[in-house]
Amino acid sequence: MERPLSLLEPMSMPDPRFPVKHGKMKAAGKGATLFPAHWHNHIEVLRFRSGQARVEVNHVPFDAGPGDVMVFNSNDIHMGLLSSDEVEYDILIADLALLQSQSPDAAETKYITPMAQNRILFRNRISGDEALASILDRLAEEFRERQAGFELSVKSQLYAMLTLLLRGYVELRLSEQESSARLRNLARFEPIFDYIEAHYTEDITVEELAARASLSRYHFSRLFRQLTGRTVTDYVNRIRINKSEYLLRSSEKTIAEIAMAAGYNDLSYFSRIFRRYRGYAPSEARSRVAAEAPEDADPLAR
Repeated sequence: MERPLSLLEPMSMPDPRFPVKHGKMKAAGKGATLFPAHWHNHIEVLRFRSGQARVEVNHVPFDAGPGDVMVFNSNDIHMGLLSSDEVEYDILIADLALLQSQSPDAAETKYITPMAQNRILFRNRISGDEALASILDRLAEEFRERQAGFELSVKSQLYAMLTLLLRGYVELRLSEQESSARLRNLARFEPIFDYIEAHYTEDITVEELAARASLSRYHFSRLFRQLTGRTVTDYVNRIRINKSEYLLRSSEKTIAEIAMAAGYNDLSYFSRIFRRYRGYAPSEARSRVAAEAPEDADPLAR
């Protein structure tokens, strides 16, 4: 089987001398992939305008809707699925090197450099913060209008955003040694994540993955949990359930066929696992799609 592309996403910028970009995104198709699992060295901020999405960050699920802000730190593995028929959101991606200089001052040394080096990690989901929403609105306006002083204003708004996040939403602070170790382990485990994504329907053992990483079973399991917050079994089940929920919402396959397609040979076991992760039965996932459809929608349309 061809090896899947790396989860590391190369990040192009419209202006490499000013590495920050902003856009308005719209997607449709309940259960469809909003963005596949990936990571990059930039900070990314999504502000949801309408619709609902299931967003996973380092394989921790979040439900996001209007007014919610998702923050992806540098090197956070993130993916999204549509939970509604349509979704609209703003996206901001910035290389924090933009805020660094050849002659660093105290603010850069104490705050910007640790953020850029992934030593200060922010909370992933933020709700109901009007001050943050106002900053993001001003950034959207600057990118839309691009008046004189555009770059100065964008940098000032980025500083304001980071200050707000620093004061209210720091999730974790790492030392340089801890950050370097995390980055090394992420690079080392990237082929493992790729392998699981390509073979999640098969029986995957910890021993097999540990051998691929050239680690003992104990050391592999410890590092895997540090990076993902999950055991291997939990990680694989989450991938399988995500895939099966997409099929339940978007295909005509029977539940038994979907269970097989997701790697579950026992329908009863699949139903138990699905309910454990979603809080409802596979059959309910399909009935929810029908219940949420507009009354005048074509019942044959998919």
